[in-house]
Amino acid sequence: MAVQDIMPTWVGATAKQIARGVRRGDVSATQVVADHLDQIARTDADLAAFRAVRGGEAITEAEKVDEQEDLANLPLAGVPVAVKENTPVAGLPTWNGSAAARTAVAEADHEVVRRLRGAGAVILGVTRMPELGLWALTDGPDAVTRNPWDPRRTPGGSSGGAAAAVAAGLVPIAHGNDGLGSIRIPAACCGLVGLKPGRGVVPAQLGAEDWFGLAEHGMLTTTVADAAVGFQVLAGRPQEKLVPPPRLRVGVSLRSPVRGVRADAPNRDAVAAAGRLLAAAGHDTVPADPVYPTHLGLAAVATWFASAAADVRACGLDRRDLQRRSRRHVALGEWAQRRGYVREADRAGWRERSIGFFADHSVDLLLTPALAGPPPEAAGWSGRSWAANMKASLRYAPYAAPWNLAGLPAIVVPVGRRPDGLPVAVQLVGPPGSELLLLGVAGQFEMQAPWSRHAPGHPRVGAGSPTPGTITA
Repeated sequence: MAVQDIMPTWVGATAKQIARGVRRGDVSATQVVADHLDQIARTDADLAAFRAVRGGEAITEAEKVDEQEDLANLPLAGVPVAVKENTPVAGLPTWNGSAAARTAVAEADHEVVRRLRGAGAVILGVTRMPELGLWALTDGPDAVTRNPWDPRRTPGGSSGGAAAAVAAGLVPIAHGNDGLGSIRIPAACCGLVGLKPGRGVVPAQLGAEDWFGLAEHGMLTTTVADAAVGFQVLAGRPQEKLVPPPRLRVGVSLRSPVRGVRADAPNRDAVAAAGRLLAAAGHDTVPADPVYPTHLGLAAVATWFASAAADVRACGLDRRDLQRRSRRHVALGEWAQRRGYVREADRAGWRERSIGFFADHSVDLLLTPALAGPPPEAAGWSGRSWAANMKASLRYAPYAAPWNLAGLPAIVVPVGRRPDGLPVAVQLVGPPGSELLLLGVAGQFEMQAPWSRHAPGHPRVGAGSPTPGTITA
């Protein structure tokens, strides 16, 4: 037996467990970071979760954490964290999903990276995404990122590398961002908790115009407690414990925002399972379908197109250097803006209608499927047509985008397994300011029906970690 097989490791521990261990002196931040760098070296060649790993730099930063005299106020003391590659990290290029879209080495950290470091986190590297963050599929000409639950499947996108890294135990938590579902879709694909905060809660500063206000930063985690810590760090809020929410009235809807696309049986069953969990926690559920207006789809795709075009202009990129799928997307964005299809009035109207939904139906939250079907194959989508990428993304992941247009907080939570063994999840949406309420309900799901924190065959239990469990939707 190799020495590594019998040595204790903090790989697989939660962020809260690691931070507590570092604060108590049970382990050094340097050791924790070294453990995770070793895990990345052993595992990531098969997953392609990371674009770049900061080996020596991360060890140096961990040593600085260990040298601090007062760790008591660091909620992420010594916690290894990955950052999505479209978010500036000082000393690294900002790749934006490809060599063609890469911008210069960043001189300073993005504000959310600064906040993570300020909380004691150590940045291990940056994770992969599709070019310009446009797709619910993570791959490029140089690598195909794979889902740890089934390497034949994509981990989703655009924060696909982040989700793969967390689901495989390469880091306990990872940063992502969400323009039309890019945190929640990978979280659902990889059995993780993924919270998209509401508009303005976390500084965005993404691309040219924050995707016209659609894009938000958040975290992907294996537990609700880690999600709460990460959210409060990114939002610049004092740490407060989650409390069980009062009795709630939750609307339940299977209606798809995309005409002709509906949730498959495992995803419908997941919503039913979540409804039973809500009832067991003392909440009431009622049918309540949002009315997705016919123009919403046009507003969503036009803004999606135009966001890519704006990013290309702002970065001084040449559209001809981009991947085939991206070139078409950017061209459509330029066309949509010329034709006047990108309208703030459409987004504002949908936001007003979405906020009114909760009052109109007398509900506190909305429960929907997270996905419509299983994750597509892990393949070289970057070499396929724009239409193929568009169809694949919309067919399996239609439920997230409306809530970016509305600027409302939404969370994805695992609730079981599909018949093929892949995780299945649901989405909860709330009115403005309901992030902690969403986390509180997610915590009730976790208490009643804990999920497998990592994919089978990957590290599951670290120092002091609870034994994970699973349920069947």
